Parts: sequence; C-alpha cells; structure tokens
Amino acid sequence: MYVPLADWLARMESDYLSAFIPTGGAAVKFVITAPFATADDARRELEPPAARHDLAYLALDAATTRLHMIDQLFHGLARQVDWDAQAGWLVRRLLAADGFVLPEPPEPCHYARVAELSGSSEQEVRRRTRALLHDHVERDYAMVREFRLAMLRLCQAALDPNPAELAEIGAIHAWLTGELRQVSALKPAGIFQKIGRHLARDMFLSLAHWLRLTGKRGAVLVLDITRYALERRTSEQDGLLFYSTTAVVDAYEVLRQFIDATDELEGCLIVVIAPTAFLTDEKRGLIKYPALRLRIWDEVRDRRRANPLSSLVRLAGTGV
Repeated sequence: MYVPLADWLARMESDYLSAFIPTGGAAVKFVITAPFATADDARRELEPPAARHDLAYLALDAATTRLHMIDQLFHGLARQVDWDAQAGWLVRRLLAADGFVLPEPPEPCHYARVAELSGSSEQEVRRRTRALLHDHVERDYAMVREFRLAMLRLCQAALDPNPAELAEIGAIHAWLTGELRQVSALKPAGIFQKIGRHLARDMFLSLAHWLRLTGKRGAVLVLDITRYALERRTSEQDGLLFYSTTAVVDAYEVLRQFIDATDELEGCLIVVIAPTAFLTDEKRGLIKYPALRLRIWDEVRDRRRANPLSSLVRLAGTGV
C-alpha cells in the first residue's frame, strides 16, 4: 500500500520537522519511491519544509558518494557545511551574551573592533573569548575530541585574520572534507589522525550537535541508495559509481548503525530513499541483511490503510 508523497511530507513536517527534531529528537525513515514517485521528487520536496523550520538540509547520492564507507559519507556532508560561517556565528553569539558590543554585519568582527566598540582592551576581549570557547566548545563533550579541537581553531580564527594561520585553517577544512594529504599539518591544533572509519561515526554525531550549537534547530539528511540496486554488468556505463554485493551489505550495515544510534544522535531526521528493488531483489535487496530488515520491516500493518509514520513507507506520486 502506498502513501501519497504530499501526505507523507505533510506528516513529516507536522510530526517531526516542526517539533520532534528541533527539540533534539532523531529518527531514520526509509521511503520507497519507484515506480510511482521518484527520488528527485522526494529530495526536492523535503528541502522547503526543512528551511521553514530552520533545519540544515544535507543530501548525498550513492551515485557519486560511497555511502557504505562512513568516512566518505561524513566527508560528503562536510563539503556542504559552511564551517567558517558557523564558527563566526557562535563566537558572535557568545560575545554578545557576555556583554560585548559587536559591529553590525557585514562589517568584519575582529578582536580590535570589538574592543573599540565595547570600551575594553583587545587583551581583555581575547581573554574572555578564550574562556568562552573553552567552556562552550572545548569542554562540550557531546562532540568527540578531534571535532572539538578543529571547531575551536575555526572559532579562534573567526576573530583573528592572521595570515600566518591561514595554512592551518585550510588544513582543517581539508581534513573535514577528506582532502588532507599530510595529517602532520594539524599537529599545532592537537589533531593527529585522519577521519577514518572508526572516527567518522563520532564525527557525524558531533556534526549533528554542532549544527544545533551554531544556529540551526537540527538537520534533515537525505541518503539516496538507489545506485546500490544496479549491477555494472547489466547497466550502461555512465561514469557514476557501481557497487559490489559486498558493498551493498556494508551500506545496509551503516544504515543499521544509524538506526541504533538514534538515542545518541541529536536533532536529526535521516531519510533513506530506495527503489522497489530494495524490497524485492534477492541479490541486492533488504533480504541480504536481516539485521536491517528486522528493524524497519512493517510486519504488522493495516490491510486497507498505510501508516505514513512507519519506518518504511512506499510513496505514491500525486497522480496515484
């Protein structure tokens, strides 16, 4: 049984995006699109309600990102985040709450300018900024240590346009997006490892917390796994990614981990978009990974009416 796309979106907005996610809740939803709706429909229609409720909207497609590798998944998300803007927003909020007078945007907010407007010394502004960032970033243990150190440096750089530190800030950006070649460039920041598989999961949880800390009420993450249903030998070569059956199972394992982490995940709705083959294909479908199937399969359901709030929903287009 199918749920019209418009009805499903309305229920997601009223039951999740307007209250549950902004208050810190987390959920993972699987939506089957083909044959009546398309993945593009679901992705496109989810973005406006996310914006209405001040939620960050992030989307990844398995055609271009290896979602079965949690580190690649995190790097793909990191490329969509304006890290410097978020760090600057947080520093401004902390200083304003502490009684400092800040320049009005778009004027740059630097230590010397804040001291001038506040009738204070630059040394005092720097001292209070260090203390505030220590309390609100460095000691925020909802974020993993490496993530805290990286965000601390970005926050410090937001008020101090020091050309000598540009290389280090650039290295932090490259580290977050998976483009850093030598991790030794981050030794001054106290970071000594790249974001590999074992660190990436905690980095993802930290990112969800960071988004809320820096002005967003939460996040909507859309993962399109349609590509995992395609086999290279039966499909035309189009320059996009193809996956082995082993990679398919690995992707299902990552999704299972997301479901099991909802108690740790903060303010995030994850929507997984899949084709009909996800339910029916014996080689690449859900049957290949019982641990995920047991978590989302709707064993008990009404014969005449679909539940739009179920973990697994089959979508219909507007004409169905």
